[in-house]
Amino acid sequence: MTDLSFFLSLETRVWQALVDGDGAADRALLADDFLGVYSTGFAIRDDHSGQLADGPTVARFDIRDARLMPLGPGRVLLAYFASFTRVAAPAPEAMPDSMSEAMPESMYVSSIWENRDGIWLNTFSQDSNAADPAPV
Repeated sequence: MTDLSFFLSLETRVWQALVDGDGAADRALLADDFLGVYSTGFAIRDDHSGQLADGPTVARFDIRDARLMPLGPGRVLLAYFASFTRVAAPAPEAMPDSMSEAMPESMYVSSIWENRDGIWLNTFSQDSNAADPAPV
């Protein structure tokens, strides 16, 4: 399958899980053997979904300039530019639901999606920080 909009919708669900703080939704989209390569190091599925244990990590995001590259039967690479704003930690005196936003960030993302037993799962993701932040 080489339907760009289909894979963008899957990738958007991963990002939306970060916005919603939904570790179960995030985990369901990642393969058991998921590998993430980030500026902070390697991550497995439990690391990726575990970051949501304390709630949302992203306040907003935008995906653009997406490209799809077939890698063989049942496997594609989705690459795109993402701009996003992380959820900043609340000030000590702030109420728990009054989270503020951090500064916008941007990066290039490459994700491999693989069809396993009829289910498309994210098996690999690598983020590369963009040189200049873009507005969200």
